[in-house]
Amino acid sequence: MDSNTSIDDKSESRLYIGNLDLRITEASLLKMFSPFGKIISEDFLWHTHGPKRGEPRGFAFIQYSTKEEAELAKEKMHGRLACGRALVVRLASEKYPLEAADNPTKAASEGHKMHLSGGSSIGQTSRSAKIAAIKNKLKSIEESSRTKKQKQTDNIS
Repeated sequence: MDSNTSIDDKSESRLYIGNLDLRITEASLLKMFSPFGKIISEDFLWHTHGPKRGEPRGFAFIQYSTKEEAELAKEKMHGRLACGRALVVRLASEKYPLEAADNPTKAASEGHKMHLSGGSSIGQTSRSAKIAAIKNKLKSIEESSRTKKQKQTDNIS
């Protein structure tokens, strides 16, 4: 029975960190997450096949020594901007973090200690930040497209 408890404890102290900018390195990731507790392992994932071989995959896992440290890091880092991108931070065992915020019964049964309204507002902030980033990206693409068309027209005249 102790082995099951240690497996559960391990999964509850392991975080998934997603939406990482490709410029973020393993060292910078560890530097960002080390203030919240003792990191006992880190898995920074890389493409192993295909044209992107050797490039970061945009997500990683960090294992803290305690569940409390992982919860603190999740609370403080989820939605925080890093290189212009909102980080997605959740317990590795959580497959769909927004589902828990939408379903209070499930969240309570899974033992989430976070206030649901706080979790949902953090998710909203992250979603809003993502939407704003996408809008800005589209705007810059449209502007560069207009500039290119204008240059082509100028060259023809």
